[in-house]
Amino acid sequence: MNQGGKGYNYLCCAPETAFKIKEMTLQPDAVLKKDISLVKKRGVFYTADEGGCVKKKKPWLADCFCFLYDIIMERSVFPRKFGGNLRTHYSILSRELKHVHEERVLELAAGTGNAVNFLPNDNQYTGTDISPGLLRRAAKKFRNASFEDAAFYVACAEDLPFAGSVFSVCLCMLSLNFFDDIGRVLQEAGRVLVPDGLFVCSVPVPERNKRGSTIRGVLYSEEELSEIFKKHGFSFSPIPSENGAVLYFLCRSQSV
Repeated sequence: MNQGGKGYNYLCCAPETAFKIKEMTLQPDAVLKKDISLVKKRGVFYTADEGGCVKKKKPWLADCFCFLYDIIMERSVFPRKFGGNLRTHYSILSRELKHVHEERVLELAAGTGNAVNFLPNDNQYTGTDISPGLLRRAAKKFRNASFEDAAFYVACAEDLPFAGSVFSVCLCMLSLNFFDDIGRVLQEAGRVLVPDGLFVCSVPVPERNKRGSTIRGVLYSEEELSEIFKKHGFSFSPIPSENGAVLYFLCRSQSV
């Protein structure tokens, strides 16, 4: 994109919205915290201890049925729980992210890699999740979608293995309600994002749940989410959209 004044990029999420991002030049090994060791297995990176042994993450049920994950989302979760449509979900996000190009993008709780349905493939993508099984499926999707630069890490959103100020965009889709400590997640997101970096999120909220269905996790209202994000150093801008119980919003990390 490389537009605008000297020393800056302009990161646009929609024609009417621009976010100023400082230019940065990073070597591949600069993305990790110091003293982080990695082990790569079946296309996925794991953090390792000093002896090279993979650090264990809390097991998640999704590894047992990861091959059914996409079918469940499309045929059950979206229509029955959210009262929405998965294709509409992709359409909303495609519209907001279509101007994001050649950026360093992080996704929290990447799942099976459905970001390929709305993120342009010229971006440098890093996906994280606690489920290796889901990430392996994500890696395959990204290869098939012709992403030339994509990497996948088994990592908790509350404790990311990356150095500070290395990503210009952070995605968090339909997972914010599952994190144990949302405050810690936002602290980590703010740490790894560059100043004025973009945080794009979708999450079910109770006031949009017209069906009164049971939705797993902790649901916050739009007002509560706005307060939480602002408390942790982000702006908060809802995206005008209608897709059942799902709220879409844009935030950006405040300059330090």
